[in-house]
Amino acid sequence: MKKPILSLLLLLAAFGAKIDAQTASPMNDVAYPADLKKIALPGGVEMAYIDRGSGARTLVFIHGLGSNLKAWEKNVDSLSGQYRCIALDLPGYGRSSLGDYAYGMSFFAAQVNALLDALDLQNVVLVGHSMGGQVALTLVLKGAPRVEKLVLIAPAGIETFTEAEKLWFGAVYTPEVVKNTPPEQIRRNFELNFYRWPGDAEFMIADRMTLRASPAYDDWCRMIPQCVMGMLNEPVAARLSEITLPVLILYGENDALIPNRILHPTQNTLQIAQSAQAAIPGSQLRTFPECGHFVHWEKAAETNRAITEFLH
Repeated sequence: MKKPILSLLLLLAAFGAKIDAQTASPMNDVAYPADLKKIALPGGVEMAYIDRGSGARTLVFIHGLGSNLKAWEKNVDSLSGQYRCIALDLPGYGRSSLGDYAYGMSFFAAQVNALLDALDLQNVVLVGHSMGGQVALTLVLKGAPRVEKLVLIAPAGIETFTEAEKLWFGAVYTPEVVKNTPPEQIRRNFELNFYRWPGDAEFMIADRMTLRASPAYDDWCRMIPQCVMGMLNEPVAARLSEITLPVLILYGENDALIPNRILHPTQNTLQIAQSAQAAIPGSQLRTFPECGHFVHWEKAAETNRAITEFLH
């Protein structure tokens, strides 16, 4: 029994099980910002977001699986000097509303699009990390006239999985397993997101432990497997050639999570990155040495510079 459970715990990390918080914690090095806003969207979702800066373009930041808007602190802080920057919590995450939602890519894409409409945003650049990258791709493939460019940071949806692999995920990736992940493995899952664990990311673990001790954890543990299956059941890899917008793709050269090392041990990160660039017409690819999956935190200055160069 131990081997399947260990494999599953590693797969939890491989899908980017990183950070979340339903309540602010005094342990947080990066507390929820005082300028947090909330907006009621059609359909009953209340979305939390921050809105800083101004400029000819609006950057909308979409976090990954298990994450929240605090993951973009280093990017919003820098880029808001040139652009309007909006970082959001997807429904079920952070300070956005919880509910019996269909936690899949189409649902998340629809809510992001509803936010763009509600705020009447123009000249939008979607910046998505991991699952957030797949959400951004899904939104663009469904039609998003407000979006003019895409930045994909270690995006999910490029690596493909067989039907047998999807069935395996559905059989073993359960709320019970997520809930019973021990603290030492939670820490290890965080560490796997980075080439070298940075001290300023310690708040991520504190957030997760705070959530783990709260009543909201049961709902969170039910939601996360739905998000995983949403990624698997709504693939975008075969449709990347349909994207006509300018696209910047960023990967860490030492990403331990993409590709999935358990299911696809013969693949490597560069192959996945190059396959994305080859499939998306005219896209640009940048890779960063000594950098893991959490590119925009571990290599924040380089990420911000790459985005700025892409937008000029």
